[in-house]
Amino acid sequence: MFGLTALELARIQFAFTVSFHIIFPAITIGLASFLAVLEGLWLKTRDSDYIKLFHFWSKVFAVNFGMGVVSGLVMAYQFGTNWSFFSDFAGGITGPLLTYEVLTAFFLEAGFLGVMLFGMNRVGEKLHFFATCMVALGTIISTFWILASNSFMQTPQGFEIIDNRIVPVDWLAVIFNPSFPYRLLHMTTAAFLAAAFFIGASAAWHLLKGNKSSAMKKMFSMSLWLILILAPLQALIGDAHGLNTLKHQPVKVAAMEGHWENKPGEATPLILFGIPNMEKEKTEYALEIPYLASIILTHSLDKQVPALKDYPPRR
Repeated sequence: MFGLTALELARIQFAFTVSFHIIFPAITIGLASFLAVLEGLWLKTRDSDYIKLFHFWSKVFAVNFGMGVVSGLVMAYQFGTNWSFFSDFAGGITGPLLTYEVLTAFFLEAGFLGVMLFGMNRVGEKLHFFATCMVALGTIISTFWILASNSFMQTPQGFEIIDNRIVPVDWLAVIFNPSFPYRLLHMTTAAFLAAAFFIGASAAWHLLKGNKSSAMKKMFSMSLWLILILAPLQALIGDAHGLNTLKHQPVKVAAMEGHWENKPGEATPLILFGIPNMEKEKTEYALEIPYLASIILTHSLDKQVPALKDYPPRR
């Protein structure tokens, strides 16, 4: 099809699915905690603005949660269809990790979701708040297990290969692999930021349309304060994550940057745009910023970032 191989088609299909799917879990994680904060503030202050905002965003959360589940099911099936060899080879670890996510997180979220969405006038206030907190906790636990699985695929440890299959020998090492803490913090912070921008944009739209109620002002203020705190924190976490990736996956960093070779004595530039040419082993039409890759990845003006040609090619 269009001159593409089955592998390239599988990559394109999976990339589309995961790119579409990640939007919904990210916003779900942030919105769940936002709902818990709103209900907690309402119980503490009895300010009706908070409960109005809770009801408004709980409906958005319900739709977003459903979309995340549906798109996630498609992605799960693609593990078996597009990447059947990987599932057979690494299923001894990725399977249990995803099962733990379902048992400890998804069931927790689903079990209390109905109480949170439909139980406001059917159960006590404290029990309802507890249900909201459990939904929020479930999203965080889900993040933990999904990032443990993803991080293992990046920096695997605690396993042996027996009969051409990965067999876990140390589950703590499997879960708490070298990149896991950085990925967990980076993704969780990103999820809260995504929700904060989503909430802030909604509030800004209402304010621009003339709805300058106290509830909209509170919503706008809460989102901006969260962005103000998390945005610089995310930059610091991202920097630490990048250094961790350079340490454990230098070839991956070079491939992401399209960085083929270092010139003697020159710092590594950051390639903003380019088309990698595998046959010529160069990135054509490269638009570069001198020194920037060295500054970002080595925190210096003279150290070089490892290049693809520093490693033997493998098929």
